[in-house]
Amino acid sequence: MYPLIEIKTVPIEIEMKVTPAKVEYTRGTADLEISRGEGNGLNIKSRPIKLNIDTFEARNSVVPTAMRSVQQYAQQGQQASYTASATYAQQGQMLLDAKIGQDMITQFAADAQMKNYKENVGLKFLPTTGPEISWDPGEMQIRYEMDKLNFDWRVNQPSFEFTPGDIELSVTQQPDVIIKYVGGPIYVPPSSDPDYQPVDVEA
Repeated sequence: MYPLIEIKTVPIEIEMKVTPAKVEYTRGTADLEISRGEGNGLNIKSRPIKLNIDTFEARNSVVPTAMRSVQQYAQQGQQASYTASATYAQQGQMLLDAKIGQDMITQFAADAQMKNYKENVGLKFLPTTGPEISWDPGEMQIRYEMDKLNFDWRVNQPSFEFTPGDIELSVTQQPDVIIKYVGGPIYVPPSSDPDYQPVDVEA
């Protein structure tokens, strides 16, 4: 006898795909933009010494103006009145103290003549007043402005990108059990089998 049934087992097939984790690094970049601004260069401002000469008083001492002449004559008249008053007071005091036989009139006349001689004959230098001189000091300003360089930095920060790992499972073949009948046909009744041979039963 030989087996009539053949049993075949089909195992399961699993495909596993693994993706490892990875880290991607992006390097930072830097952009530099340079612009130039023009300066004003060299600027020099100079002012020389300024001399101021005022000759008003000097000219008035030689040829006075009308107003100055009036003032001078008024001062001279006032001074003459003061001098005359002092002279008359002095002469009156001398007359009170005069001694008998002293000629005071002759002395008064001699004093007056000597005074007129001094006033009319005296030397006088013109102009009596010099010019007023003043000055403003000189000034120099130097200004230099250089060109300017402007730097504009644009920096991109570095970045990290992390990709996690992955495991993918896929079933490519399902498990199975195959049962196959490998025997010959079974006839019912058995006598219908073309190869049937009766079985002899001996009593």
